[in-house]
Amino acid sequence: MSSQEIKEHVKKRYTEHAMRAQSSCGCGASCCGTPSTDTYAKRVGYTAEELSNLPEEAVGAAAGCGNPTAIAGLREGETVLDLGSGGGIDVILAAQRVGPKGKAIGVDMTDEMISLANKNAAEAGVENVEFRKGDIEKLPVEDESVDVIISNCVINLAPDKDRVFAEAYRVLKPGGRFIVSDIVTDGGLPDHVKNDLDSWAGCVAGAIDSGDFIKKLKGAGFTEVEELSRRGSGGIYSAEIQGFKPVSGLDSC
Repeated sequence: MSSQEIKEHVKKRYTEHAMRAQSSCGCGASCCGTPSTDTYAKRVGYTAEELSNLPEEAVGAAAGCGNPTAIAGLREGETVLDLGSGGGIDVILAAQRVGPKGKAIGVDMTDEMISLANKNAAEAGVENVEFRKGDIEKLPVEDESVDVIISNCVINLAPDKDRVFAEAYRVLKPGGRFIVSDIVTDGGLPDHVKNDLDSWAGCVAGAIDSGDFIKKLKGAGFTEVEELSRRGSGGIYSAEIQGFKPVSGLDSC
């Protein structure tokens, strides 16, 4: 099973998800198949106040496992990049937090998601946003151009996580921070899971051990890497992990 096969299957799944989010029922399905309703969004960490200021289809397209904007400490005027922005829920929230002097950029590989995200941003009335089509293993973003990177249950979908972390390091400004909510494991997964395309699209097969996740971030050059919190049990759980790009090359990993 090649990386391209995995990406094409994930892309197909999230194209369908974007279409469901815009259906007459107004609800989609989360990455792991749970109805993505207001209740689901609250369960993974969004507050009622946040959701009240979001378009219904942005909430309906939510497929994350956390709320990285809530812990990113976003400040007015910052530029934020969301890896795998989907229907735009985290980009819209980030744009509201950084204000008109700041900017929120979303990168997604699915045309339907980008279209939905642009529609949701317009409905939310945020203008300091931009959605770009691209692969998080090869970001369409300039070197050292963003202050903060967030990602919500997407890195587990990428076959080459080392490339994702290297790209994140490249586009962050010195001193920038990377805050991710993602699915990780305690230990490895059996081969029959790792080799199943539906398990990849379901946010399971591509999950890696939390210790390995942290080691890969450090290997890419990030410092002060730590797991901030975790939820779940049974060896597979969601976690919030944070790291910083050193201000100079003299900083130790």
